[in-house]
Amino acid sequence: MCRVHFTIIVVAVSLVVTATVRVAEGGPADLLPTVGSIERLDPRFDGLVPQAAVIEVLAGDFAWAEGPVWLKKEGALLFSDIPRNRVYRWQPGKGLAVFLEPAGFTGPGAYGNERGSNGLTLDRDGSLISCEHGDRRVSRLTPGGGKRTVADAYRGKRFNSPNDCAVHSSGAIYFTDPPYGLPKGWDDDRRELDFCGVYRVAPDGAVTLLCDTMTRPNGICFSPDEKRLYVAQSDPQAPLWKVFEVQADGTLDEGKTFFDGTRLCQERKQGLPDGLKVDDQGNVFATGPGGVLVIAPDGTHLGTFLTGQATANCGFGDDGKTLYITADAYLCRVRLTTSGPLPGP
Repeated sequence: MCRVHFTIIVVAVSLVVTATVRVAEGGPADLLPTVGSIERLDPRFDGLVPQAAVIEVLAGDFAWAEGPVWLKKEGALLFSDIPRNRVYRWQPGKGLAVFLEPAGFTGPGAYGNERGSNGLTLDRDGSLISCEHGDRRVSRLTPGGGKRTVADAYRGKRFNSPNDCAVHSSGAIYFTDPPYGLPKGWDDDRRELDFCGVYRVAPDGAVTLLCDTMTRPNGICFSPDEKRLYVAQSDPQAPLWKVFEVQADGTLDEGKTFFDGTRLCQERKQGLPDGLKVDDQGNVFATGPGGVLVIAPDGTHLGTFLTGQATANCGFGDDGKTLYITADAYLCRVRLTTSGPLPGP
């Protein structure tokens, strides 16, 4: 989504730099700085997050970090820095390195401030799937090197700027398409579609429009049984999460509001509904006002990782019991009791 700008105090920046150095040197985790706090609203939260859990800062100084995805075979995390048009790789004991540049815009010259890749995931073969703002496509990084376009248009009209994606067990890729990557957003003359859609790309490449009624569809994730699809709407006038029933043919029903974030947006200001993941029990870990909200399958707000930053996305990693969080300039993690699915084979 688009960034919320604010001032980061000097102390916080120095902590992040220290964290980066320590991780690069393989320093012990107990030396890592922490940010924010953890809010517990419902007893069920204690079964998901240990009482001693903290929000650890692993690295920082990013322009706007997004789209974390864990690589099981390599024990490493990839994530986007959208304005810098890069994908970074972070690995315990080895620290941070540039994995891919350019990551979302390959054209000549400048192209706005949000031109890089956004949401990342892995397909069933373990290939990296990227939502690319600048090149306005969903791409696949091939094992031999180089990218192939998965989809870049609907009925001959280019997408706005694919934002986030989820891979179904059938191999179909579901993704959202708000206008945040266009240099002038919704008002950009290059925009060819008059709506922001949720789409499905079948394994044979056929593109289906699933929903055109969400004003700013953003984060997207399936329930563990793939019978429900959750989609965040990062519209400050209607900040909410919707849930759709997935039909037998892969399409969606009309959906309903799963959780309304209006009150939290008014109270906490920083952040809008953005990226999200669902754990093995069906609890939704959704970035939004204040940090990362944890919402039960019945729609009850159980608790929040209060990062103190406008928080973009999250993803499970390690053995599934670690939540990695991209929060503006920071890469963070929280150790969990619950576990979530890891993408790829």
